[in-house]
Amino acid sequence: MALLKDLEWRYATKKYDPSKKVSQEDVDKIVEAARLAPTSSGMQQFRVFVVSSPELKEKLVPIANGQQIVAEASHVLIFAAWDQYTEERIDSIFKLTTQERGLPSGKFNDYTNRLKAVYLKQTPEENFVHTARQAYIGFGLSIAQAAELKIDATPMEGFNNQQLDELLDLRSIGLKSVLMLPIGYRDEENDWLLPMKKVRNPKEEFAVEL
Repeated sequence: MALLKDLEWRYATKKYDPSKKVSQEDVDKIVEAARLAPTSSGMQQFRVFVVSSPELKEKLVPIANGQQIVAEASHVLIFAAWDQYTEERIDSIFKLTTQERGLPSGKFNDYTNRLKAVYLKQTPEENFVHTARQAYIGFGLSIAQAAELKIDATPMEGFNNQQLDELLDLRSIGLKSVLMLPIGYRDEENDWLLPMKKVRNPKEEFAVEL
């Protein structure tokens, strides 16, 4: 029930108090929730960039269509996914897995060969559709972890991905931006959404029993 209460508490914060900062310990917990997220074949096809620099946050404002929350928030987490699958990326995570588990080298060769047969024949665009979906899983868990810590968060897709990729030079490391997550503490006097009732579809309409 604790998680449900935390989710009832949270909302998409529209106004942050820039004087209040999230501790490094709590930022680390929110990022860790994303790192521990399940992903397809456990490949962790996304990375999280943690922006705390006031100057860089200001540069995000025009990229985010003028939304000031990216500058006012304590931090902005940027979720970026692999631009495509490669043999090296697939092999790397399974090499790490065999090492960490003390398994023989090449233990997962049959499995990785099957993955390569599926993904390497796809276009980069098809690959990115899949890797971006993995980022959403980590994104959701970060939001839940923030709520558990009573830290506000604002899920954002409304920004210019190409401009953000250029600002962070993501192309050079084979990534493309997917989502932004400003985090911080709500401005209780000036956030227009705070006093509004949380509205969701009724359970009997949302969940279909078969």
